[in-house]
Amino acid sequence: ILWEIATLQQPWSNLNPAQVVAAVGFKCKRLDIPRNLNPHVASIIEACWANEPLKRPSFSSIMESLRPLIKPPMSQPVRADMKLVT
Repeated sequence: ILWEIATLQQPWSNLNPAQVVAAVGFKCKRLDIPRNLNPHVASIIEACWANEPLKRPSFSSIMESLRPLIKPPMSQPVRADMKLVT
């Protein structure tokens, strides 16, 4: 899912479900990670793709790794002519 969010692409869009299973499950293929992707995000994606499930990070670990990358929303000034909805 992180690969999809980071690349804004559908994974394996050129393959049918059986081909995806064969590529990933039997041939150990992985999606290409763009070179211009944040290296921290790329390393999380690669960790999630570990062959052994016990070597993959937990969801809470992934969230903690991503937390420093989250930027707070920019606040916008309130216009004097806007009414507050209550």
